[in-house]
Amino acid sequence: MSNLINVHDLDDYEDFINLEEFAGRPLAEYVSEVQRIYCADKRPWVIGYSGGKDSSAVITLTYLALLGLPPKLRTKPIFLVSSDTLVETPVVVDLIKKTMLQIEAGAKRDKLPITQHPVVPKTHETFWVNLLGKGYPTPTRSFRWCTERMKINPVSDFIREKVSQFEEVIVVLGSRSSESSSRAQVIAKHKIDGTHLARHTTLSNAFIYTPIDTWDVEDVWKLLRGAFRYSPNEVEEWESPWGGNNRPLWTLYMDSSNQGECPLVIDDSTPSCGNSRFGCWTCTVVTKDKAMESLIQNGEDWMLPLLKFRDMLAVTSDPTQKDTYRNHKRRTGKVSYQYAKDGEELSAERKHVPGPYWLSYRKDWLKKLLQIEKSINDNGHDLTLITHPELHAIRQEWLKDPNEPDWNDSLPEIYRSVYGKDLNWVVDDQSRFNASDAELLAHITQDFDVEPEMVMKLIELEISMEGISRRQGIFEKIGTILKQDWGSLEQIQEKQSALQKRNQRDLHQEEVSKLEAELQKLQRMLVEADEPSHVHREVVENDH
Repeated sequence: MSNLINVHDLDDYEDFINLEEFAGRPLAEYVSEVQRIYCADKRPWVIGYSGGKDSSAVITLTYLALLGLPPKLRTKPIFLVSSDTLVETPVVVDLIKKTMLQIEAGAKRDKLPITQHPVVPKTHETFWVNLLGKGYPTPTRSFRWCTERMKINPVSDFIREKVSQFEEVIVVLGSRSSESSSRAQVIAKHKIDGTHLARHTTLSNAFIYTPIDTWDVEDVWKLLRGAFRYSPNEVEEWESPWGGNNRPLWTLYMDSSNQGECPLVIDDSTPSCGNSRFGCWTCTVVTKDKAMESLIQNGEDWMLPLLKFRDMLAVTSDPTQKDTYRNHKRRTGKVSYQYAKDGEELSAERKHVPGPYWLSYRKDWLKKLLQIEKSINDNGHDLTLITHPELHAIRQEWLKDPNEPDWNDSLPEIYRSVYGKDLNWVVDDQSRFNASDAELLAHITQDFDVEPEMVMKLIELEISMEGISRRQGIFEKIGTILKQDWGSLEQIQEKQSALQKRNQRDLHQEEVSKLEAELQKLQRMLVEADEPSHVHREVVENDH
């Protein structure tokens, strides 16, 4: 055993650490390695904890290493970070929260410098604000807009904060080469020669340490199962060094028929959840959420409404259903079409690209989500499916929607219809327009063949410029509104077709004008070319 390990503080684990091998090496060697790297400098550690088996193994190994250090060497802070997307599978969220608190409590008892820090996405980047508020379509393999907003950014912001505070940090991850070969290649590419560290792929002054990168899945479970074989009277099976128990984690994996997990995503090279995973219960990247299905089959049947809601969202990503659920215009206010790789429009077979979800569907889905949340909690659970800050943000997105402004300010009424009460809605942030204004505008604009939404946007622009002495850029902003596509898809396509024909006529006329100009130029050149011989004849005749 390395002289860095304090045997007295690890009496219960001594034989286990000395005798048990992991990837062909005694556990003692890994404990000593962690201790050496921890004591080598003053850079604090950020340990990514996803609640899965690999990250659980890393924090267990780190905890054992710190227990084996003399108290005077336990000076460098360790920040245990978990990323909650706010739509994680509920049973996993509960396990993570419970374990994080247990680790922090155990560390305080054992005088270890470990603190727990859950991070969440910014309100405007959450799943529901983007999907229900802005109308983003459900994530797909080709348009996975959720990973960066909900997973990478919150953790990166935390790391940047610690870099700002301590200048440099070491990020400790549970990545294993056998679990993700692509991730292993990326880390190897950024490896610093002569050390166990690699440079972070995107964050300066952040370094990556992967202490279990050579382990296989059996090694991970062996550590989590614990040292009961060597100290049966003192350490029970599955007991963790901080006093928790890893059996719920094992049961969770067994019940889900799933050996995969959703890792803490720190950059684009980190593998996302994939087909077999614990992750967001709303995830539509996979065809079926087998993990949640298995959990329901194994007793968590209260989650069935969540699965049905997720399946309902998945239907909307079916290519044959897109035109049903989604607006014909993008959020820019323009109708878009698919383009060929060379940038030329597929004129004969061009494909319409739909925009955000229609507001009517978003309203319906929000109400169903709130009803599910209330029903589950009425039956004894304590579950938040959508937060109050998200509801406020969604309301603002609806009021200011670029295509379908919510004239009726519907969200407070939707919430009231489900919960029978109001939130603390901000009164002065309501839309400048209401249902009666919409009716009046619709009546007036009929006589002028313009869309009421366009008039509303122009009035809103005027109000926003009220009181400003220099209204710089006003004409450009007016032009942007006027150039948007207004009306139904058929009306827009008809206008575009007419415009295209007119452009073709103009182009044809332009070509004709160019040809006429070239012809006139050529005629002048021929005349000028003939003039010298004519002058020469006159001179000759005069000489004679």
